[in-house]
Amino acid sequence: MELWGQRLWALLSGPGGRRGGIRSWAYSSWRSHPPLTGLLSPTGMVSHWTGVFEKRGIPEARESSEYIVAHVLGAKTFQSLKPVLWTQPLTPQQLQGIQVLCSRRLQREPVQYILGEWDFRGLSLKMVPPVFIPRPETEELVEWVLEEVAQRPHVVEAQGGPLILEVGCGSGAISLSLLSQLPESRVIAVDKEEAAINLTYENAQRLQLQDRIWIIPFDVTSEGNWTHLLPWGPVDLIVSNPPYVFHQDMEQLAPEIRSYEDPVALDGGEKGMDIITHILTLAPQFLKDSGYGWDRCSRSIFLEVDPRHPELVSNWLQSHPDLYLNLVTVRRDFCGRPRFLHVQRSGP
Repeated sequence: MELWGQRLWALLSGPGGRRGGIRSWAYSSWRSHPPLTGLLSPTGMVSHWTGVFEKRGIPEARESSEYIVAHVLGAKTFQSLKPVLWTQPLTPQQLQGIQVLCSRRLQREPVQYILGEWDFRGLSLKMVPPVFIPRPETEELVEWVLEEVAQRPHVVEAQGGPLILEVGCGSGAISLSLLSQLPESRVIAVDKEEAAINLTYENAQRLQLQDRIWIIPFDVTSEGNWTHLLPWGPVDLIVSNPPYVFHQDMEQLAPEIRSYEDPVALDGGEKGMDIITHILTLAPQFLKDSGYGWDRCSRSIFLEVDPRHPELVSNWLQSHPDLYLNLVTVRRDFCGRPRFLHVQRSGP
């Protein structure tokens, strides 16, 4: 959940106050200038809208225009279009479609919401505001879980695959990616937001994974009976990319994020620990009493966190010895920041 856009993410986020004159301005800016040579081709439209975006301060201007033009032409990326199409004239309908979508980008709407879908580890997922958009860092979290499971392939084959609980499923990116890579696994996915529950279910159906996932509305901060979360019994693993932004940092987020994505999926409270500590408190009740059979991975919690959290989580766990949880590994993201935690249940 990297929040201050490096790599591809800077482009992909983008809220923006929906100011009334932007769409008409964008349209007039396109119509008020005589068409340049090749302007009505895909390449020409990418160049034109790149210039418009740059003047308006839109992040990742060229990438935004390329994704939008490619989408209107029925492709995922501009580079995947046949080169012969790059210079062919666009139809009036295609030109209008590009203009409408680019006008939304001028309002700083995230590209994922504009396109209505996005790839996560090779899976095409539907994206709908305000459900949280999965970031590249979260792909690394999934990769780490898969690496740990692969440490004991003979156990996986013998026992049929792990039973996994995801807390805060959002679009279903983590759960569905794990299911697709672990054919014998099952996942219980929970989220307190109805929009997230519905989107995860829809994405599971799109990928034909609905038979191995149980999607349940649940708020980990609420008190009450939680046994309905275990339709298949206690779980082997808990995975979560919880809200972990320090509350005071919320105002510093890109306007795209503030205006379009659900703040509940981001704001982790004063020190970004509110949901993390609830997950850790409940974890011993969700995890199996005996391990799945792996030394490295049995009865484990994998979390994506803020780089300031490893020390905070370690201290918190030391102050709660009754949970029998230990922070065993901290892993860095592609930018070298401590981003992922492996917490393991060591006691009864």
